[in-house]
Amino acid sequence: MCGMKKAQNIVSCQKLDGRWEYSNPKERIRRKEHYDLLETFRQLGFLIEYYGFDRCHSAVERARDFVFRYQTDEGDIRGIYCNQYSPNYSAAFFELFIKAGYGNDRGILRGLEWLLSMRQDDGGWAIPMRTVHKSLASGMDYGPPLEPDRSEPFSYMTTGVVIRAFANHAEYRSRREIIDAAELVLSRLFKKDCYPDRSAVEYWTRFSFPFWYTDLISVLDPVSQLGFKPDHTKVLMGLEWFINTQQKDGTWNLKLVRGDKHEQPCWMTLNICRLFKRYYG
Repeated sequence: MCGMKKAQNIVSCQKLDGRWEYSNPKERIRRKEHYDLLETFRQLGFLIEYYGFDRCHSAVERARDFVFRYQTDEGDIRGIYCNQYSPNYSAAFFELFIKAGYGNDRGILRGLEWLLSMRQDDGGWAIPMRTVHKSLASGMDYGPPLEPDRSEPFSYMTTGVVIRAFANHAEYRSRREIIDAAELVLSRLFKKDCYPDRSAVEYWTRFSFPFWYTDLISVLDPVSQLGFKPDHTKVLMGLEWFINTQQKDGTWNLKLVRGDKHEQPCWMTLNICRLFKRYYG
């Protein structure tokens, strides 16, 4: 199926209220409406990242209206972790909408300020319920959100997602807090995370696009937008990993964790080439 037909198929599956419906939700984990919020995030990623949709398209505008029904008075997008704070998914939504042209949207700006207010004492981010030693399974409930223990360390997985939103915003990417947070993420390059979710070292080299979690490409991408140079020790380490793993035909045989097995290698190759163009172009 060609790209245009795939994009049309995604749009045709969108509901009138702007959401996409999640198949076979496990309602013992979260409500169906919140599974639909998760599925809307997934499908928006394809439309915006693969096919270049922006706010001029009614599908994106309707999706924006649906998603921001879940923005709280505090500024976060609530629901994917039930009633618990989710700086990672909130930031991931903001990233997509910023890329789609909503950088000056009041909801986006309120959300970015909320993210800045949710930093750990060390300047990074973590999933708040994890900082008070709750598992994602046991901590996801509809009671009051658990406040973070800010003395606990940052999570590179969470912070790597958050900095992507700021790196794509022209007014926030130069802020010192964001530059420092990027340094924190780079300090954990090829190391384990402090929290159990996707903590193993190998997750640095398990890739997906549109970006979802934190991996080597999804970190080097925003870091390039934040002004980091290729002679930065950690940036160079990451770029050299791609140089050393490139195959003779110029492609990469990467561990892919999401997406179409035929399309994903092409997208990964394109994103790696974009990295080298940004750093050395």
